[in-house]
Amino acid sequence: MSADPSTFRFVSRNRRVREDRRFVAGQGRFVADIALEGMLHVAVLPSQHPAAKIVSIDPAAALGMPGVHYVLTGEELAGATDQLMNGLDTPHVKRYPLAVGQTRYAGEWIAAVVADTRALAEDATEKLRVVYEPLPFVIKAEEAVKPDSTPVHAGHGSNVLLDKLFVWGEVEKHFAESPRHLSFRVTWGRNSTVPIETFGVAASWDPWREMLDVWASIQMPKYPDQIARALRIPANNVRVHHDVDVGGSYGVKRGIKQSVLVAHLARRLGRPVRFIEDRLENMRSGDAHGPERIFDVDVAFNDDGIVKSMKIRALDNAGAYAGRAPFQLGKPIGAIVGPYKIESVQYRAQSVTTNKAMQEAVRGFGQAPTNYAIETAIDKVAAAVGLPRIEVRRRNFIRKEEFPYLIPSGSTYDSGDYHTVVDKVFKHIDFEAMEKERDRLRASGILAGIGIAACLEPSGGNSSFEPLLNEKNTTTTWMDSCRINVDGLGFVTVTIHTTSSGQGHETLVGTIIGEVLQIDPDMIRIIRPDTLACLPSNSPVGSRMAIMLGGAAFHAAQKIKAKLAKIAAHQFACSEDEVSFSSGAASDKAGHSLNWAELVNVAHRNYHLLPPDMEPGLEASHVMQVPTGNKLPENGRVQMYPCHSFEFHVVLIAIDPDLGKPEIKRYVIGHDCGVVINPRIVRGMTLGGIAHGLGATLLEEFVYDDQGHLITQSFMDYLLPSSHEMPEVEIVHHCTPSPHTVFGQKGSGESGYLGSPAAISSAINDAVAELGISFNKLPIRISAIGDAIADAQQGKPQEQAL
Repeated sequence: MSADPSTFRFVSRNRRVREDRRFVAGQGRFVADIALEGMLHVAVLPSQHPAAKIVSIDPAAALGMPGVHYVLTGEELAGATDQLMNGLDTPHVKRYPLAVGQTRYAGEWIAAVVADTRALAEDATEKLRVVYEPLPFVIKAEEAVKPDSTPVHAGHGSNVLLDKLFVWGEVEKHFAESPRHLSFRVTWGRNSTVPIETFGVAASWDPWREMLDVWASIQMPKYPDQIARALRIPANNVRVHHDVDVGGSYGVKRGIKQSVLVAHLARRLGRPVRFIEDRLENMRSGDAHGPERIFDVDVAFNDDGIVKSMKIRALDNAGAYAGRAPFQLGKPIGAIVGPYKIESVQYRAQSVTTNKAMQEAVRGFGQAPTNYAIETAIDKVAAAVGLPRIEVRRRNFIRKEEFPYLIPSGSTYDSGDYHTVVDKVFKHIDFEAMEKERDRLRASGILAGIGIAACLEPSGGNSSFEPLLNEKNTTTTWMDSCRINVDGLGFVTVTIHTTSSGQGHETLVGTIIGEVLQIDPDMIRIIRPDTLACLPSNSPVGSRMAIMLGGAAFHAAQKIKAKLAKIAAHQFACSEDEVSFSSGAASDKAGHSLNWAELVNVAHRNYHLLPPDMEPGLEASHVMQVPTGNKLPENGRVQMYPCHSFEFHVVLIAIDPDLGKPEIKRYVIGHDCGVVINPRIVRGMTLGGIAHGLGATLLEEFVYDDQGHLITQSFMDYLLPSSHEMPEVEIVHHCTPSPHTVFGQKGSGESGYLGSPAAISSAINDAVAELGISFNKLPIRISAIGDAIADAQQGKPQEQAL
């Protein structure tokens, strides 16, 4: 179909988001709304030590309380289940829902209490008597990576989960030939998405049918498979109900340890069991924490600001267990040079265990921290050669005519027009006027700065980074699917085979199918069957659903359309190529016409009017494979994601030198995600992503003290941006269609977040540069800004604490 939005009837039109109606009215259906007869409730007991041997757990006092039914320990659970899956080949880094024999971080769950109510279960945890024997621990990644550091998992042999060195191109030659080099370090603080709804799961076991029913607020690929593996039961004994709304996620709601815990208890007790984390449980030890990464970067460039080569070392603090954390060092390989023509790259990816809560997948899957490092490098190159930051970016950008563009790590960028996006943004904001406003603020005694960041959003996610980091993994598909059924009255019911996390999948699918069939999307019902009735799916991760679910819906609709064309051609006595569709009706050049109801009636009731050998009815399905995603890595190079959206941020920030508090005066983003399916959804994604990035840059961090205890366990300490901090955002759109997708669409689920931390930190550093100070660690807290300004004014040297 045409990639020109002006030719579409429904795609790219500013239609309402159909999910909003039920959410605004308070009619969503969440895990907390699941009330099964006889349901019991769970609370968990956290460890008070970052590392300790569990000598004994005495449940007697808890079990003596009225309404308490059971106390589950890690030893019992480990005996009844298999360890949770690790993505890497690390068999001696074993993880179970409850600590087994030893606790490895403060807050780790060591026992679970089951009672008639959540309140009773929580009270009973305080009656458990636990004897610990404290052990040595390690908190910092730079200590954990040392060969003689305290081991988190003694059987593994070290704390290093991953240490891979990739060299793409002639790095040493390019460094030797380049007249200028610079080196620096930046640190990305541990933060996350902290959704409004904590993780929740309910499970019920039917012993007569041998069926485990699960309702969960998940965003996780292959969730029922992992439950079945851990419980040692066939996968078709697990039925996950997808008709549950998820109150926010953006990656973190994996929930496998919570689900195995609850599922085991449901089987053990013969009653439904539900566990909904409270905020403390979620932030201390649930699926909450994101990347915590140190970047050491070396750049080789010339006097004109052209970057020839980069060396990047990324050291990630994965926490106590492997999980998905190390793979967050893999996705950035697919855009390791950002939007720039950098000829060679050396990349060392290191992930280590420490005595902290483990990481989970977070929006962007490691791309936002990497973009922060790359954009910091470009800013520093500009300063070194004395050129404007935007000029250095323009000189290094890949040009429109150079697409498709192969980067050193093996990925080919599909399309882009970065210079035009920048030009449109600068025209929109009148950049010279913005510079004058910055200078006016400075003249008034305010510290003011402009931040710039350009970055890519790899989208259409596949799993190719997994075999790249773990050669035993040979996965080369990351499919998604859609099924369409048109009933005898002409109403369309569509099944999609994943959960909702607020990204508007129902609107997406309805819009695309309506466009193909030329019928009103509002007459299309979208449902989510349980996993026993599902086609293959890999969940809404990696900015993939517009591409993958949208593509599956498109192709399934095309199959329906092709069948309707055959029916119409048979009636019109013409070829199928002569049949056209408009408003659900089929017609030919001779003036024959069949409306939607008539076509459906023939398909369902008039077998005698169907073409020979055609089955009656109207049903079709399609399983979509990732475009370009069908090969294993070769020699450390891989085609990662098929599509690459582009965003360009410009931020004006003012800082009161007496308070140290940044105020965003203006925020403009240029955004190109190809053909937009629904403008409202893309706008919402982008605004939410910028807010997320603002929090990561200025406010949010899971902080541990030197004793290994998390000291930001609630929203009193873990600070989130509010409407007061969030600026009005101006979005400048551009459309560079992707050649790999059905409408030319690219991903946008991670937009805003991938560039906003780099842009905001750039603005702050521009504002304080006149004082001779800079910030190289996120978040840049108000206290840090205020202290640094005060020290600079008093002539004290800046401390560069990590």
